This record gives sequence, structure tokens and C-alpha cells, in this order.
Amino acid sequence: MPEESLEGLSLKCGPLGEHDRLLTLLSDGAGLSRLAVPGARRPRSSLAAAVPLSQLRLQVGGGRGLRRVRQLRVIHSFGQLGQRLETLAAAQSLAELCLRLVPDGDGVAGALDDLTLQLRRLEAVVTERQENLEALAIAAQGHVHLLALGGYGLPLQHCARTGEPLAPPLGNRQWRCSLLPREGLVIGAVPGAMLVLNASELALLQRLPRPGLPRCRDGALMGPAWVWLRLLELLQVWCQEHLGRRGRALRLLQGCFSAEAQGHRGAAPSLPPND
Repeated sequence: MPEESLEGLSLKCGPLGEHDRLLTLLSDGAGLSRLAVPGARRPRSSLAAAVPLSQLRLQVGGGRGLRRVRQLRVIHSFGQLGQRLETLAAAQSLAELCLRLVPDGDGVAGALDDLTLQLRRLEAVVTERQENLEALAIAAQGHVHLLALGGYGLPLQHCARTGEPLAPPLGNRQWRCSLLPREGLVIGAVPGAMLVLNASELALLQRLPRPGLPRCRDGALMGPAWVWLRLLELLQVWCQEHLGRRGRALRLLQGCFSAEAQGHRGAAPSLPPND
């Protein structure tokens, strides 16, 4: 097989043999590609930059079996995300989701662009010293976007049983909807539901498919940390049902905000009706 050029984002790297690495690359056309990077674990190797969360341009060759990276150029490294546990965990959770969503050899349209966008937002959290809550919200929105692109989007607009519009009445503290992972969201507090949301929580969730994060007029994020944690829990349950597993990095991210979750368990948030 002749050599070819590949460009994409490294999602995962692991040891391969004594000195090599196994690189998993996400690219537009080829989806996930698993490649051997010879000598990448040697300190002075020209291929040592094959690390996770880097945009790479590769020259790849080889015939049968595992193809090998011949040349490597770093387009952009998201190494700064490691300066804060919240941003690193958020980035890793999105990478883990892509590893489960995207098939080998067949790309998912828009997945690479959306993931790169979320990583750049996380990078801004570090460089601009934004609040940790930004990382939590970016992870939640990134999951909603990527699940939709991969064909596993949450049905957020209609009741899964009656077909009625899911129109949460903000200010009505009695209104509820329930997550039934095999069906979707159902109006009312249904016995046996995995998670029950109030009107404000659903309203926040329904804003996440939009391009930008939901913000108030003053630029602050809508919803406190514990509400975002509930939405992440909902996304974890959905991934467990439809993708077969929950993300480990997402649990790490949730752990970064454990104090907020404990301090507000069972409380009801409020959001502005239209902002």
C-alpha cells in the first residue's frame, strides 16, 4: 500500500512493544485510525510528539495489518488542558465519547470539527482563567452535540410516549419529566425513571444543541454547578443505555464538583424564561 497523508486529532495513545506507541487518530474521512508509531517512546525520537489531544499531520505507510507512521508534524497541541484537572477531565471525556461513537474507517460528519471547537473552548478556560464551571458546561454541551452527530441524540422536543411537545413551564415548581433510557423523556414523574428533571433543568438541557453555551445577558452561565452535574448524570445514563458504557473521565469530572453536588442535593434551580 502506498504512503498516504492523514490529518486529525489524536484521541488516545498507548504503549506498543518496547519503544513504540499505538496511536488512535480521529480524522474527517477515515473516522478512527489505529496506527503504530515506531520509536515514539524514545526521548529523542522525531515521532515522540505522538501524544493524546494533539492535532497532527501524518505520513502513513505499510501494507497488511497495522499501518505505521513515517513522519509526523504537530499542527496544534492542547497540552495546556493538563494545567487544570477540570479541563483535562472534560477533554478526555469528549475524546472517550468519540472513541465509542465513531467507527473505524468511516468518519462521522462534523465530529472532528465539533470536538476541536470544544477543546479550544476548554483551552480558553485555562488561558483566560475562567471559572471551573465553564469546563463542566462545555463537557455537557459537547456530549449533546457529539451524540447527535453520531446518531444517538437525545430526543428533547417531544414526550417519548404521547408525542406532546416538551415545553417546560418555567416557574411551575411541580412540573416534572422523566428519563426512560430506552424511550427518551416522558412528561411527568414516572415510577422507575432513571432521572427526573424539573422544568428549569429541562429548559437548560434543551438549549445545549445550540452553537453557544446558554448564558444570561451579563455573560454568566445559566444554571449552577449542581444542575450541570445532573445533566451530566443524565448523559451518562443515556450513554450507558445506547453505547454500552459510561465514560471514566466523565466520572472524574463529576468528582471535581462533588462538594456542589452534596450541598444542593434535591434542590430546585430557577432559570430566566428567555435570555
